[in-house]
Amino acid sequence: MKIKYRLQKFWKIALQVLVLILVSVILTIVLKVFCFASFKVPSGSMEPTLKTGDYIMVNKMILGPRIFKDWKFWASGNWKMKRLKGMRAIRRNEILVFNFPITNDNWSKIEMDFNAHYVKRCVGIPGDTFYIEDGFYKVKGCNDTLGAYGNQQALFARNDSTLNKIVFNCFPFDDLHHWTMKNFGPLYIPKAKDKIQIDSKNIELYRKMIVYETGKNVDVNHDIVTLGGKPLTAYVFKMNYYFMAGDYVMDSKDSRYWGLLPEDHIIGKVSFIWKSEDENTGKYRWERFFKGV
Repeated sequence: MKIKYRLQKFWKIALQVLVLILVSVILTIVLKVFCFASFKVPSGSMEPTLKTGDYIMVNKMILGPRIFKDWKFWASGNWKMKRLKGMRAIRRNEILVFNFPITNDNWSKIEMDFNAHYVKRCVGIPGDTFYIEDGFYKVKGCNDTLGAYGNQQALFARNDSTLNKIVFNCFPFDDLHHWTMKNFGPLYIPKAKDKIQIDSKNIELYRKMIVYETGKNVDVNHDIVTLGGKPLTAYVFKMNYYFMAGDYVMDSKDSRYWGLLPEDHIIGKVSFIWKSEDENTGKYRWERFFKGV
């Protein structure tokens, strides 16, 4: 009887532990998919705000979590998804984590890299007209300081001849605009349902977004713009776009080079640094633990 009783007690405890583990796993998955996620900062492109070795907590509930309908995340491509209702819209100066919009080093089109996560600051939201003047980030009609002002002051003070020529010239890299990291734009950032007049002078600003939304080719022949072989004089955008910039303006692979970020690429807003480790020494940076950003 004692052996039978002990076996019954053992299996009862084992079942309770199994249920507890199962509930914990399900809860962890639910929280990660719908609420929060953790990422490690891999580079210094967001210094001084974020440092290499910072572990950041990302809130997915601000804009709303994404539910994917495709599951081939190991391959390159753009997946069908649905975004659940969020708490509010993204605001200027918020730091976001997103999927990089370039795959296989092909900068000519937007294509989501599901396995590449970038962290940058949103300095331009849908409906803004963004520009860079003498190295300073600005939005028409907005007097707020955008991004890391100290780094922009440093860029302003640098002579153009001392800047890295590889990163000096910026999107859209054509003969008409000649935009640089010091003087860029103005660039209107489309919001969903915006109707924008399209011609041979501005098509390069919006080409990748139009191709991304429609899946059709855009061509220009004798100043005539066509979409899928049909003349294109105006386009109504289907989604919101954002201008993302690294705080370390001297070296950041951001919207100055690859263009505007589609809203469906955004994972969430960075809430705080929950852990930080100096990658050179392996020591914890305790002063950065649970630091807000």
